[in-house]
Amino acid sequence: MEVWDIYAQAVDAFKAKDYDAALELLAEIKRREPGYRKAYLLEAYVWRELNNYVKEFDALSKFLSLLNPVTPDIKDLVAPALVLFADLCRTLAMPEKAIECFVLSSELAPSNEFACSIISGALFAACAVEKFSVTDFRVLYAQYQKYLSDIKPCPRRFYAHDKIRVGFLSADFFYHVIINWSWALLKKLDKNHFDVYFYSSGKKSDKVTNHLRETAAHWRDISALTDEQAAELIRDDEIDILFDLSGHTANNRLRVAAYRPAGVQISGIGYMNSTGLDCFDYFLSDVHCAGNKSYFTEKLIVLPHSHICYEPPTKLEPAAAPPCLAKGYVTFGSFNHFVKTTDSVLRTWKKILDAVPNSRLILKNKFFNTDDDKNFAFKRLKSFGIDAKRVELRRKTPNHLVEYADVDIALDTFPYTGGVTTCEALYMGVPVVSLYGDRHGSRFGLSILTNVGLGELATNSLDEYVKLAVALAGDWELLQVLRKNLRGMMKRSPLMDSASYIRNVEAAFIKILSQARR
Repeated sequence: MEVWDIYAQAVDAFKAKDYDAALELLAEIKRREPGYRKAYLLEAYVWRELNNYVKEFDALSKFLSLLNPVTPDIKDLVAPALVLFADLCRTLAMPEKAIECFVLSSELAPSNEFACSIISGALFAACAVEKFSVTDFRVLYAQYQKYLSDIKPCPRRFYAHDKIRVGFLSADFFYHVIINWSWALLKKLDKNHFDVYFYSSGKKSDKVTNHLRETAAHWRDISALTDEQAAELIRDDEIDILFDLSGHTANNRLRVAAYRPAGVQISGIGYMNSTGLDCFDYFLSDVHCAGNKSYFTEKLIVLPHSHICYEPPTKLEPAAAPPCLAKGYVTFGSFNHFVKTTDSVLRTWKKILDAVPNSRLILKNKFFNTDDDKNFAFKRLKSFGIDAKRVELRRKTPNHLVEYADVDIALDTFPYTGGVTTCEALYMGVPVVSLYGDRHGSRFGLSILTNVGLGELATNSLDEYVKLAVALAGDWELLQVLRKNLRGMMKRSPLMDSASYIRNVEAAFIKILSQARR
């Protein structure tokens, strides 16, 4: 049997989801012909399905190393492979390398639409880069704008409606972190003054999707529409304010907004930084997150307290007491994505562990689902001098909030801080120590903690971050008090005061639309 016949069988096995058989066939190909490039790419897709990031990375690295020359049979595979590789670099906490690969793959993209999605990936990766300047962001914004050359924006129109028509655009109208922050906004705008439209571009659905679809006055499924068709639909609906909830996150439809289908266009909530696109007039922020406005191409809507309104996913009660009381030592924790653990984060956590004798660290996220990925993470931790015996890596589970019972103090990541993760820790009675910078996306911890009444746990100094964590670890009485009272503090705070939040958003909507109509 020839190698290409074996490869065809491997493809069939992959399509049938018989991944073990596919891997056996691919191993046979590599034994016979080590330079058979397609085998490594297919192997990467197999490991992707099996959620083994390290082995996927190895397979893609081998494929890309064999690309010279790029022959016609694999030419169309190069850009998608580079995108996968870039996404893996981001997942493996190598955001600078991810950006480099994203930009390179965009130049090979077969369409402007694909290229835009790739640059979105680069911008998303940039959120985790510590020293990414305003100029650096604007270079990527210009790249994205270049790939909008095929779009001719519509002339702005304003309408005389009895109610303000607000359209929400997102691919994430299902149980997703965006729902934890936007539920009040999606459901509680005053129906006497606002008419709400949903433009759903996602293909995933669940109970949340079904509820929104069944209760929405206007639900539009645009997943099968082209960007131009979706924009035309929004224009036909005579939308006054279009609110994009995705930004540069996965499956966004920013190109729809580039057609300028609504009179006023806003982004925010689902993405932590500027879109960098001139088709958006405003970005929703708050007095704590606004930071350095030069990072934005949009004008900021600065709400007086919080630009998000937290909707908890569970009524599960916090553990009765912090675990240090029973264990005799303090356990720190971070349930943030591994991509957020920058070199500075690990160096800083090392200092905290060294300063708190016998302390432990629990890290939990989807990256730790396989032994290969755990070994990769342990190797990285050891490279910063962190004793692996003091660290526990936990895989992602559906009931992860329960596991805050094992954590005394949560350590926020930076510059890509936690958002919903921070809210969840606080809701389960666990205090969070956060470091903030001048970028909007680096200030979520500051905003959340200040609104809850714990602003003193947010700092802009690395040394102070360490001191705060160490001091908190030495005050077990305070940890007990916080465990008992944090949920109540959250419920009484602006972070969960949906009535006041909606009033502030409604006032902002009325103001910006009135100004635009002048």
